Amino acid sequence: MDIKEIQNLIKFVAKSGASEVKLEMDDIKITIRTGSESSDTTIVHQVPATQIPQIAQPVAPVAAESKAPVSETKTASEDSKYITIKSPIIGTFYRKPSPDKPLFVEVGQTIAAGDVLCIIEAMKLFNEIESEVSGKIVKILVDDSSPVEFDQPLFLVDPS
Repeated sequence: MDIKEIQNLIKFVAKSGASEVKLEMDDIKITIRTGSESSDTTIVHQVPATQIPQIAQPVAPVAAESKAPVSETKTASEDSKYITIKSPIIGTFYRKPSPDKPLFVEVGQTIAAGDVLCIIEAMKLFNEIESEVSGKIVKILVDDSSPVEFDQPLFLVDPS
């Protein structure tokens, strides 16, 4: 595995949103970690002493990092009074039961506990996601037909 392949792997992992990927092949062992705690990407490369490869440099989007904390701070302070409804599973997020049906919920709509908010498809099973709180939908954080991860924020609800 050469440096270009390792760099492409790092870029792929960063885009996928995975927090950690481990790859083991013959005499190479690579671990790539990304996450909110540390924005560094770590590469562990172990090869027998007879072969000394070039060391890959961590790839991290520096420009994006400098802007992100400012917008996150504003959003966090504005959204602190809202309840976040998160995805209980990994899958594909759908806002309507089928293409010809109306949306489950829209911004500004009042919901009650037990109301269906969306569907998440996982392995050809369509799981209705019900609200555990009552309130008013303030923001929908995911686009229709988008992949979602476990514990990813889906909706912001104003409980008042």
